[in-house]
Amino acid sequence: MRRELESHAAALASSMEKSAAPLVSRHSYSRLQKLVDGFQMHEHLLGVSIYDLEGRPIAMTSNLALLPSVIPNPVWRAVREFKSTGEFFRHQDRPLHVFAVPLRTEEPVIGALAVFYDAGYIETEYEAMWRQALTGILVQTVLIVCVTLLILRFSVRRPLARLADWLREVRSGEATDSPDLPEEEDFQPLKREVSRLATSLTAARAAAEEEARLRNSLESLWTPERLRVFVQNKLGNSRIFAISNREPYEHTRRNGKLEWSVPASGLVTALEPILRACEGTWIAQGTGDADRESVDENDRLPVPPDHPQYTLRRVWVTPEEHQGFYLGVANEGLWPLCHIAHTRPIFRAEDWEQYEKVNRRFADIALEEIEGEKDPVVLVQDYHFALVPRMIKDQRPDARVGMFWHIPWPNPEAFGICPWRREVLHGLLGADLIGFHIQAHCNNFLETVDAVLESRINWERFAVDRRGHMTLVRPFPISVNFTEESAPVESTYAERTELLRRHNVKASMLGVGVDRIDYTKGIPERFRGLEVFFERCPRYKEQFTFVQIGAPSRGTIRSYQELQDEVQREADRINARFQTNDWKPIIFLPWHHSHEQILQYYRTADLCMVTSLHDGMNLVAKEYVAARADDQGVLILSHFAGASQELVDALVVNPYDTEDLAQAIHRALEMTPDEKKARMSRMRAYVREHNIYRWAATLIAELTSLRTREVPPRPKVAPIGEFKAGGRKLA
Repeated sequence: MRRELESHAAALASSMEKSAAPLVSRHSYSRLQKLVDGFQMHEHLLGVSIYDLEGRPIAMTSNLALLPSVIPNPVWRAVREFKSTGEFFRHQDRPLHVFAVPLRTEEPVIGALAVFYDAGYIETEYEAMWRQALTGILVQTVLIVCVTLLILRFSVRRPLARLADWLREVRSGEATDSPDLPEEEDFQPLKREVSRLATSLTAARAAAEEEARLRNSLESLWTPERLRVFVQNKLGNSRIFAISNREPYEHTRRNGKLEWSVPASGLVTALEPILRACEGTWIAQGTGDADRESVDENDRLPVPPDHPQYTLRRVWVTPEEHQGFYLGVANEGLWPLCHIAHTRPIFRAEDWEQYEKVNRRFADIALEEIEGEKDPVVLVQDYHFALVPRMIKDQRPDARVGMFWHIPWPNPEAFGICPWRREVLHGLLGADLIGFHIQAHCNNFLETVDAVLESRINWERFAVDRRGHMTLVRPFPISVNFTEESAPVESTYAERTELLRRHNVKASMLGVGVDRIDYTKGIPERFRGLEVFFERCPRYKEQFTFVQIGAPSRGTIRSYQELQDEVQREADRINARFQTNDWKPIIFLPWHHSHEQILQYYRTADLCMVTSLHDGMNLVAKEYVAARADDQGVLILSHFAGASQELVDALVVNPYDTEDLAQAIHRALEMTPDEKKARMSRMRAYVREHNIYRWAATLIAELTSLRTREVPPRPKVAPIGEFKAGGRKLA
């Protein structure tokens, strides 16, 4: 509109200039006045004014008299610069526009003609346009809000109303598995979170109900919830830090997606409730192929990943360190040394260097994690970290350090084979409490310390006093998570038949063995006992089949490779001797099975064989007992497994005696249902009461009752038994 006004003003001024110039040159001022007065009727035109070379008006429309006496700039530019220009200006807050052109004849410029317009209509139109636009925007906004509210009502409010109803059902204990929400992607995070919330609420309600039931019945069974409360009361403001080689959660990448899983381990079942109760920290080796992707810059990760309650601190071990620390010292040295299974331990100096190095790394990380903590509690797990207790205690005397040794402890003569026996014992005695599965292992340990190190043994308290530090040695028989399950609805016979059908075998009776393929488990001896059984009792051919589940283990160690080959050869040899077209005596399954898959065999097997040549506890025996909700089945248990001292109603055997094994198998298959029920119910009652949570509670109670001394950290010293002479380190 401004450009249009300028265009009209320029056109009008140019047309008048042709008429006004001759009149100015002749000084016909009266005619000039008539000329300018004739243009007063133009739309928005205020008037026309003609000026001489001095800028004095010589003719002017009457209504321009109210304008300021100051000559507009375009007039001066027309007179002095011979240019036609225009500009907008304001007078008494009134918008105006002026356009001036020079007046010429054949001589030079003789004056200027200026056209004045009222530009107020532009602002009026501008304001009207904005009012119209804002009105339109307001109307559209109202429409959008109304439509949005309708959309929210039908697409969000209704699902939220259904979600509210579902949460109300969760609160009352009547909820279904997941809420009825739309399948759109935007609702999926909400659906996952509320499902997790419902799971947590259901678990909490079940735990509370179980606690109430136990209180009402005056029972003393331990549950995760009872353990949590117990640990909180015992620890107060302290926190627990667990150290183990195996991690509780493992991350892998499958089909481009990051996934997590829980490795099969009784240790996870035992320690997790403790760490959850105090928001503790679990320090473990990262072994998953995507473990590094899931941790933060400090190698920490809140776990469980779906409902974080404590911290996992991952430690990285190089392949060279793993070879020496884990496969070398731990599994080719200490494992066969502590298991009297007639496998020669192997000790290499270079492996020991890696063992010390990795133990130091774990200890340093543990010290980093407990820095600033008041009265921390550290639980070190198993023979992989024999040196860690001393490394931690030397730097933090105020920490309560517990060590649980999950494998047997041999007699002093056997342990004397170890070249680093003094270093191992000195490292272990840094702990305030050392736990073994059974009393016999405690006795062996104290006798070993008495024979190897200078110390005082207090046999009444079962403690070692070394250099002013007291270490208690106690038995803590580990157990399993006993869950109260009702007997399976479907027939045990039908489920057993289906299991055997999958292996193309027809039989009416089933036996099972579940082990890692390890030379301490007595699997070849078990097979030879089965061979003698079928020789002595041929009527059980085509009636009884034994399934051996054998998870491969430590396949890079030669002795384990040879053992797996031997087990397979023995199974093939015995099957070739006795099998028929649709039956064979032994089914060997040498691969990993999930807990759910193994449970099917536990529930349906007429007998379970645990024939360890030497074992700390062997939880397979207790898992089998816990799985028999029908109070049936017979447990054949090696005298050399720690579980034999607790499960006295099992058929205890010598696995080296094949005749003894064969007789136990025959007795188990011939046992009456009433005797089976009596034996199994007694074993189940024991495992129910002495479950994994009771084990954890007993260990924590013993450890937290100990006193520690507040002394400044001692400087690091060379391991006991080492000194330097002539520039050489001697042991």
